[in-house]
Amino acid sequence: MSVTGMDADLGRRRPRPAAGGLLDAREALTRELADVLFTSFVRRDQREKGEQYLRGLLRARGRKSIRNVAAHVGGPAAEQSLHHFISSSTWDWMPVREALAAHLEQAIAPQAWVVRSMPILKAGHQSVGVDRVFDPCLGHAFRGQHAFGVWYANEMFSVPVHWRLHLPETWVQDDNRRRRADIPEAVGEESAEECASAAVLMALTSWQVPVRPVVLNTHVTRIAATVGRFTQAGVPVIVRASGASPVTVRDPALPGYGAGPLGAQQILAAVRGLGRRVEWTDPASPSRTRCDSVAVAVRVGGAARSGRPGRDGTREGELMLLGEWESGSHVPTAMWITNMASVPVGTLLRMTKLAGRARRDLEQVGEHVGLKDFEGRSFSGWHRHITLASAAHAVVALAGSGSAPHLADSA
Repeated sequence: MSVTGMDADLGRRRPRPAAGGLLDAREALTRELADVLFTSFVRRDQREKGEQYLRGLLRARGRKSIRNVAAHVGGPAAEQSLHHFISSSTWDWMPVREALAAHLEQAIAPQAWVVRSMPILKAGHQSVGVDRVFDPCLGHAFRGQHAFGVWYANEMFSVPVHWRLHLPETWVQDDNRRRRADIPEAVGEESAEECASAAVLMALTSWQVPVRPVVLNTHVTRIAATVGRFTQAGVPVIVRASGASPVTVRDPALPGYGAGPLGAQQILAAVRGLGRRVEWTDPASPSRTRCDSVAVAVRVGGAARSGRPGRDGTREGELMLLGEWESGSHVPTAMWITNMASVPVGTLLRMTKLAGRARRDLEQVGEHVGLKDFEGRSFSGWHRHITLASAAHAVVALAGSGSAPHLADSA
């Protein structure tokens, strides 16, 4: 699907099931997903444990600890076997995630991949990656884990399909911690923005899935370098910017041309009068509220110097600064930088709104199926749990319900 054709394609909209059919829909989807996701498991008992854990995540009320999950699918007898299946088994979570992405590619029409931060508050200090972390998106520090999720999204639907846990220096450089958490040797030190970028680029370059635009909705300080990584990989991307993000005006007809690097907000303030009204439907609103904003796009310079074309035809350094002013605002309410220089401003703005869809679905579905609930210490256990919690999220979303109170009623 072309980038410019995304406005007309909002996904294959499944009819919302009646209340009486919701349980049947989830039951059928659970069986369907289990058949799809666990084909990489060699042993039948592993496939059975995978489906059992998936059902437990959907049935259990409250925190989705292994004990609570087991209590809803087999009681105390199941707890030890499920604990081993998640924390100590040898199954690889990557084929399961790829199978989930491939299934969603057929079930819906994703418009983009949305990458967003997920802070996970923790009281203790034993869980892998726990530290004192400052999250620029939250605006304050917290104690816990910091993960980045890659979400398949359109205006009606979003599901996380891949995760990357950001490990701070205190974990990466501590041999004792690495050994206790069984952190693989290949996992090294990286910044938060490198972690966010690597999460989606790994999936796009190693999975058998189409390249779609990426909405990188996280705090990025080295924007030009980050966008350059995507351009070199031939991946269209739009990255959230701050008012201080330095860029260079490339259009000779606009204020600031020839002045060297300027802050994004300063450039946008000078061109607000050139903005156009853009209508959009809020994908984060249950009532699908119709909204409008003023938006403008300015051709700016990037850090890449060679100008080599990427696989999608974009060129390094050919970037656009997108500014948005919601109704009544005198300063930009959102700023983005993209390598999709030929895409209309309205299409770009509507694409950024998918970040709100992922935020809403994390809060109303993801947190209730256990995305933040793993209590073990191991790196592999965290990844296996969150992979199956993502599958549970898919069951709820595909069944047509974004209402968290109904999650525990699944069959």
